[in-house]
Amino acid sequence: MKEAAINLLKQLISTPSFSREENKTADIIQDFLQEQGVTITRKLNNIWCKSKHFDESKPTILLNSHHDTVKPVKGWTRNPFEPSVENGILYGLGSNDAGASLVSLMATFLHFYNKKIPFNLIYAATAEEEISGANGIALIKSDFGKIAGGIIGEPTEMQMAIAEKGLMVVDGIAHGKAGHAAREEGVNALYIALQDIDFIRNYEFAEVSELLGKTKMSVTQIEAGTQHNVVPDTCKFVIDIRTTEKHSNETVFNFLQKNTQSELKARSFRLNSSGIDLSHPLVKSGLSLGLEYFGSSTLSDQALLDFPTIKMGVGKSERSHTADEFIYLKEIENGIDRYLQLLERLVF
Repeated sequence: MKEAAINLLKQLISTPSFSREENKTADIIQDFLQEQGVTITRKLNNIWCKSKHFDESKPTILLNSHHDTVKPVKGWTRNPFEPSVENGILYGLGSNDAGASLVSLMATFLHFYNKKIPFNLIYAATAEEEISGANGIALIKSDFGKIAGGIIGEPTEMQMAIAEKGLMVVDGIAHGKAGHAAREEGVNALYIALQDIDFIRNYEFAEVSELLGKTKMSVTQIEAGTQHNVVPDTCKFVIDIRTTEKHSNETVFNFLQKNTQSELKARSFRLNSSGIDLSHPLVKSGLSLGLEYFGSSTLSDQALLDFPTIKMGVGKSERSHTADEFIYLKEIENGIDRYLQLLERLVF
């Protein structure tokens, strides 16, 4: 099954699957699972399946990862859609984020598929994770029924992320008044925006999360002016905000509204910080294996789920979204072993 998982990953790498364009990789995953004798359900580009001896009286564990990718960044020295292996390293777009975790969790599910175990498994290969889209796991999570816990496959070097920062993107518009730059005319919207940006840059929330640290606000885009001799009447900017369990997205947004001059609009409040208790059976199983736990600054589909999950997967987060993305074949093999050990020790 390890060899089959690696071969499947090569197929997925060779098939472009940008967010909202994952239909061909969904076809590949569907065909692979059906060839293994598994009954699958498909909704748009999401594929999921239940263990053969599913029993609603038992707790259910979700095994989930995504098969969409970002578009390749500049700097690739290889064809991002040509899976190539050199010295035990598999190169290709989506190999690390999150193809290796996707196929490793699938291999884990298939290992247990026909076995009678004390809990149920649902495996889900989902779409639109990279954009937190409405047609990814958010579309199908209500179809799963009651879930006792989940493993979200993202590159964490097979350690347990038991907390994750939330994300809120805010669009700001500073309003001024146009005038001739040569005279004392107009109100410069750029200067208004800069005052707000300076506040955002320097403000620090007093409450600090033990696992996730500080709530972080960063202005990442700015746009103003039409020509050099016209005082700009508007200045647009974008704020990337990473929240912890100490502050909800909506609380931070309301605070910014009270302390800035610009017009602000949040794109969404739904991606709040998430976490799982150390006493949860999944975490306790991991601790019994000697796994470490940490808080993750990056977002995943954890934020869209209303049941406890750990983020744990094959590869390193630092390789995600980079040129010449890669995964070690040994990481996949070891990852499958570690997932199996985690579930074999799981006690409810």
